[in-house]
Amino acid sequence: MFEEYEKKKRKQIAGMKSLMDYGMGLLIGGVGLFFLFRMQLGNIPMNIKFGKPDMLEKVFGSFCLLYGTWRIYRGYKKNYFR
Repeated sequence: MFEEYEKKKRKQIAGMKSLMDYGMGLLIGGVGLFFLFRMQLGNIPMNIKFGKPDMLEKVFGSFCLLYGTWRIYRGYKKNYFR
């Protein structure tokens, strides 16, 4: 009886963590895409104020995109309890 409860509890926790990983991965990946491709978005206030993105913004956008992709992959694998 106790083992079934623990198994059900772990499944619920894994589902919630997976959902959080998907959401955070999409959010962080979206920020990365924004920093990489913000000049193609047109005349947004950030483009007018700061001009073209420098190398630091491109590196930050790349890291955000990679980290967001990793979070989505981690949510897909659901390997939280080893």
